[in-house]
Amino acid sequence: MKVVVVGAGLAGLATTCHLLGDGHEVVVVERGFKAGGRTSYVKDGGFVMDNGPTVFTMISMVDAALRAVGSSLYERLDLIELVPAYRVFYSDGQSFDGEGSIDVHASKDAMYEEVKRKCSSKDAESYVKFSSYLRKLYEAEFPNFIDKNIDGVLSLMSSPKAAVSLVKLKAFSSLDSVVRGYFDDERLVKLFSFQALYAGLSPLEARAIYAVITYMDSIEGVYYPRGGMHQIPRALKDAASDAGATFEFEFVVEGLEFRDGRTKDRRVAAVLGDGGERIEADAVVVTTELAQAYDTFLADLRVPNVVTQGEYSPSAYLHLLGVRGTPHGFAHHNIFLGTAWKEGFQSVLHNGRRMRDPSLLVSLPTVSDGSIAPDGHSVLYALEPVPNLDASIDWTFERDQARSQMVQRLTEYGFISDETDIVVESIYDPKDWLSMGMSKGTPFALSHRFFQSGPFRPANFSKEVENLFFAGSTTTPGVGVPMVLTSGKLAAQRISNLV
Repeated sequence: MKVVVVGAGLAGLATTCHLLGDGHEVVVVERGFKAGGRTSYVKDGGFVMDNGPTVFTMISMVDAALRAVGSSLYERLDLIELVPAYRVFYSDGQSFDGEGSIDVHASKDAMYEEVKRKCSSKDAESYVKFSSYLRKLYEAEFPNFIDKNIDGVLSLMSSPKAAVSLVKLKAFSSLDSVVRGYFDDERLVKLFSFQALYAGLSPLEARAIYAVITYMDSIEGVYYPRGGMHQIPRALKDAASDAGATFEFEFVVEGLEFRDGRTKDRRVAAVLGDGGERIEADAVVVTTELAQAYDTFLADLRVPNVVTQGEYSPSAYLHLLGVRGTPHGFAHHNIFLGTAWKEGFQSVLHNGRRMRDPSLLVSLPTVSDGSIAPDGHSVLYALEPVPNLDASIDWTFERDQARSQMVQRLTEYGFISDETDIVVESIYDPKDWLSMGMSKGTPFALSHRFFQSGPFRPANFSKEVENLFFAGSTTTPGVGVPMVLTSGKLAAQRISNLV
């Protein structure tokens, strides 16, 4: 079959590799001038700064896509395992003697010793039990309900043993309560539950089923591809090209041509470009943001209600900086957890306000890779969760406030001595994400509240067009690098099942 994949982000590239592995002919059309989608970068003044995802875990999923086209992860990428995976700070950032932070290690032995030293022997023993819990949760949940095509709610009953296991594991109970059942130290409760934010949920409101994200970060480990995260889509694109895929860049899809024009039992016959291009197709996979796709080239199809009426995840204020100096005492990824824990989530998720004392991710990739900055300089990636554009925040004004506050915090934490250390910078607020085609101004798509997950999320196949499929963060299984890579594999499986 000849398949046209719309979009050359991670989802589109994973789809392409798996389709090629199944013997299909693939043409990828991309409106930009290069592959990568949200996994992109800024190059300025000798600094190379990722402006998309920075946490790379579950590396086997990239390897699987590469192996589908006869390549492999270690053939295409120079990977560095991050030790520690994270450094989590709980203090006000005034001093870093190592005691105000906890390092997260994928090694069970190393993490046991870290918890024992920083917390207590009892909590260290509890960590061993908790890591076992996370693995059991992953083994029941991922292969049966995430890495699997689901046709509807009844599909959840296709793995009854796994469903029973999830109930026994209290997967539908409160994440906060489950984690608290293991640990006495409040710092560990926060450390092993903050990952729910990745799914657009408060750790205090999320179900324990989302601890699968904690498993990915804390047990599978976190990696960094030398040169930057954008090396991942580059590797996938190059491997797909070598395997025979055709890439058409700066191709803006204007519409789809249907085989007979009927409104029922339609099939796509071709993808049409705004420059008059026409590419015949036996099947099409759309990997762009669904709301954007339905507003443009899918405008004559029915939009799933959840796309227009669903709850979208919080957004992010992202501040990229190239700075003088090489800060000490930090890991590659640093998490600063605000003191107003409950209040902060309430502000962002329910009240439409920025956190008074925000929890921040500050990545310092030059700790691992000096090639992305001039000698004696560093790259900073500072991210603050903020409300999406459903909130009534005027980002024309708020942008300057957020910048000033972020620079002040980076100074207080010790990443820079003052603003004069900043050589180059790039800022992204919700209005920027919206201009890049991201609904509600969030790069994290629809949130993962229960009735927007699994069979309740937009399906990865069209109910109106027999040979039209979807991949990416808006469809199943959802948001995050591992999930969008999985979405590509699942879309490819649906197409191969058509043959």
